[in-house]
Amino acid sequence: MKKLLPLLLALIGTAAGTGAGIFLAAPQEPAEHEAAADHSEAADAHDASGDTHAAPEESHDDGHGGGNEYAKMNNQFVVPVIGKDRVDSLVVMSLSLEVTAGGTELVYNREPKLRDAFLRVLFDHANIGGFEGNFTDIQRLEVLRRALMDAARNVLGTSVLDVLITEIARQDS
Repeated sequence: MKKLLPLLLALIGTAAGTGAGIFLAAPQEPAEHEAAADHSEAADAHDASGDTHAAPEESHDDGHGGGNEYAKMNNQFVVPVIGKDRVDSLVVMSLSLEVTAGGTELVYNREPKLRDAFLRVLFDHANIGGFEGNFTDIQRLEVLRRALMDAARNVLGTSVLDVLITEIARQDS
């Protein structure tokens, strides 16, 4: 009985996890088929009206121009916050870049230089106390974003449209 109980609990846990994963998984194929059917119906209606002009394509831009891309930096940034000759806390941060169409390749080709520039900015921000206290304050993050944007523009030029802080956490020691 002692050996059967852990095995039974593991089996129930695995079944529950699998069931939850299946239940919570988003159905992708039916939605794609419905979107394709809606698009083809609209195209048929457009052709039937006799209009020979091309239908406008949907644009996913936000005012910076058409077809922007997002490049996620491969690894997180870990920044020590030093206080009185010891590490008081660690800040872990994930960044992504919004770039013009075709700029993702440039980001990944220059990633080592970009990471170096970002780490310099993050270390400077930590040294001036930017990660102490309420480090998620909008004004503090805006100062950091501007500095990161300047660093990104120095490495990549004008193809960078925005620097996005996608995750940020501080672990105090």
